[in-house]
Amino acid sequence: MTSFSPAELGRRIGSGLLSFPVTHFRDDLSFDEDAYRENIVRLGTYDVGGLFAAGGTGEFFSLTPAEVERVVTAAVRSAPEGTPILAPAGYGTATAVEFAAAAERAGADGILLFPPYLTEASPEGLARHVEAVCRATSLGVVVYSRANAVYSADVVARLADSCPNLIGYKDGVGDIDTITRVHARLGDRLAYIGGLPTAETYALPYLQLGVSTYSSAIFNFLPEFALDFYAAVRELRQSDVTRMLSDFVLPYTEIRNRRAGYAVSIVKAGMTATGHPAGPVRPPLTDLTPQEYEELSALVAGVHAGSR
Repeated sequence: MTSFSPAELGRRIGSGLLSFPVTHFRDDLSFDEDAYRENIVRLGTYDVGGLFAAGGTGEFFSLTPAEVERVVTAAVRSAPEGTPILAPAGYGTATAVEFAAAAERAGADGILLFPPYLTEASPEGLARHVEAVCRATSLGVVVYSRANAVYSADVVARLADSCPNLIGYKDGVGDIDTITRVHARLGDRLAYIGGLPTAETYALPYLQLGVSTYSSAIFNFLPEFALDFYAAVRELRQSDVTRMLSDFVLPYTEIRNRRAGYAVSIVKAGMTATGHPAGPVRPPLTDLTPQEYEELSALVAGVHAGSR
């Protein structure tokens, strides 16, 4: 049973850094639950607004429904008390409803609703999709606006009226006009979350638009750096943000951009480089090449050297 009401969860996730823990796999690509639990305990020692179990960086798209529930359950049971755990829901509406039910069984505190699988949909269809999931659960729901599920300001406003447990809007598109319109209409009714790949790149300008937090994949393997970066953003320390972007984030994104799917693969490589291996990625993703791994390791070593 969640310890957060939807409103409480919305306030909590909007006030701290968020992250998507990777999902640990063995060499045969089976789920390594013991290693995953140990990592959740490690991440839970840091001050975060919430963790998204089996999310995008956690390879939700490659997990079976049974595995998703197992991963979320492991996260809930391993996270320290008071650390919110959000579970994924996605694919078609009926399947997303089933994922929402599984999240409740697992004891999750909230749900991140991913876009429907493959098919495009009208604004009306997307609204009905979100409403169905919100009606099916008592948990707080965050919509993820990206890919084939881009929610207009009108649709988000309608959903905020019709779904009391809709608590958040996560942007994975980067449409400044839409974000501005959503925030202008709804104010603090929702938590606004930056969700573009390597969200640190956009964090400072997004803060000016009312996006108070973001999900950091870098937090998986460089949690101190990620939290320092978040603090610099929130405190509007432009020179520190620029320095950390130049020293690590932007060179990191250059490696990430070399191949589709590397937004996840590079995080798992970072885990290995920092002594917290999480195993390979599952197909259809591919791991970094040995040369790319060495490049990343050098960047990580630079961060560690700079923190001494």
